[in-house]
Amino acid sequence: MAYIWLMVAIVAEVIATSALKASEGFTRLWPSLLTVVGYAIAFYGLSVVLRTIPVGVAYAIWSGVGVALIAIVGVVVFRQSLDMPAIIGILLIVSGVIVLNLFSGSSGH
Repeated sequence: MAYIWLMVAIVAEVIATSALKASEGFTRLWPSLLTVVGYAIAFYGLSVVLRTIPVGVAYAIWSGVGVALIAIVGVVVFRQSLDMPAIIGILLIVSGVIVLNLFSGSSGH
């Protein structure tokens, strides 16, 4: 159940960060509200996760997967481009999350 909450927290954080970009410095009402609600859900979900998964592992997964998803949102939604070093860096982050989950005894499985 902790990993379901972790995915909820990650998705909420990605939505909130995307809305933050769209809020244009909190000058647009609906994206601003979505930002606040999204971050509230994200941090609540992360707090639930921390009951069973060590903080270092949970945060590594949360931030790593979040970085990759936000990069995808940036490209698809905001028409931002990624150069090769950015793509390689994101792939390394995702690889680290995969190694952590598959091979580390610290992941709380």
